[in-house]
Amino acid sequence: MDTPELKTSPTLKIIEDLAEIPAADWDALTGGDPFVSHAYLYALQASGCATAQFGWQARHLTLWRGECLLGAMPLYLKMNSYGEHVFDFAWADAYRQNGLRYYPKLVCTVPFTPVTGARLLVAPGVDGDGVPGLLLGYALELAREGKVDRRASTPTLALPLHGGGDTGVSSLHCLFLNEANAQLAHADGMMLRQDVQFHWQNAGYNDFEDFLAALSRDKRKRIKQERRRVREAGITLQCVTGDVATAAQWAFFASCYAHTRVTHHSPPALNDDFFRRIGAAMPQHTLLVIASRGGRMIASALNIVTEGVLYGRSWGAFEFHSGLHFEACYYQAMEFCIARGIGTFEGGAGGEHKLARGFLPVTTRSAHWLAHPQFARAVEGYLQRETDAITEYVDELIGRSPFK
Repeated sequence: MDTPELKTSPTLKIIEDLAEIPAADWDALTGGDPFVSHAYLYALQASGCATAQFGWQARHLTLWRGECLLGAMPLYLKMNSYGEHVFDFAWADAYRQNGLRYYPKLVCTVPFTPVTGARLLVAPGVDGDGVPGLLLGYALELAREGKVDRRASTPTLALPLHGGGDTGVSSLHCLFLNEANAQLAHADGMMLRQDVQFHWQNAGYNDFEDFLAALSRDKRKRIKQERRRVREAGITLQCVTGDVATAAQWAFFASCYAHTRVTHHSPPALNDDFFRRIGAAMPQHTLLVIASRGGRMIASALNIVTEGVLYGRSWGAFEFHSGLHFEACYYQAMEFCIARGIGTFEGGAGGEHKLARGFLPVTTRSAHWLAHPQFARAVEGYLQRETDAITEYVDELIGRSPFK
């Protein structure tokens, strides 16, 4: 099969149903990243999690030459800001106070997934600079004009919107971009925004005790105390990989997750059908941690596994026990990484408390374009101040390293 090249202008198609694209064609673009895989994105769609009911309307941009898929950009028309993990509620409120509409907006992201990666996806062998630039250019044109009609080899493509006489969107947001995508977005006029996550690095530890030995005395003592409390409560834990996880274990995890979200009054997010779908479609990438007490399951955490990175995703519990959250969500995952030789554990969004448990700060990036010139200037100034503050914050965190 000949390697596709950008010899002529590709055809742009806006895809609202991922089922229209064969999974193998889409997955050829992803470089093995499970979060932008067809299975993961389709599970979000088919389960009803990332659908219009909850403010997500798929407008995935795809580039084709004949039947060959050259590139893609997971893109959504959003009617709210939930499930994004890059918070712009204050921007939306400022628009409202000035009599303007912030929604709908366009968001390039993986719903409910604060994980950095490529968002401008390219087929192997395709000109890596040309395709991402075309995808981003089309997305910006959709945001500016509500259509694409100048550079594609297809007829004008309207962007279906809802409500009011204003048929435009307020903005385009590309979230959790890798370095290459972030720099391309910045070069195309988008404003960059930074945030901080906490990641754990496996320094070739032989076992968990070896990791603890690298920590300062007070941090090591605290972790040992937390783990001891869990054992003294009679709680046992097991790591269950997706290839052996049972339907009952998946159902229990989903019920834990739902119970905890209700308890914390969180907005709707992922559901049992989503978890069931990814458990069936991508078992090689899933890991459940299950906590039991007195022969009864009481808590569970879900991780996504790749060869080099373990991603902590979701958790829930029916009982509170001191230290249980840290054991189920962090320490079991660390031990799994050590045993499997996995180099990095990303524990999810936020959480300065992770620092004391061996995680170190990592900067994440997003890119933003706002149509309203005055608001764009105001946000640009805000982002510069925010970036300066985050730089100081990261420096301060590094100065509080938990390691010797």
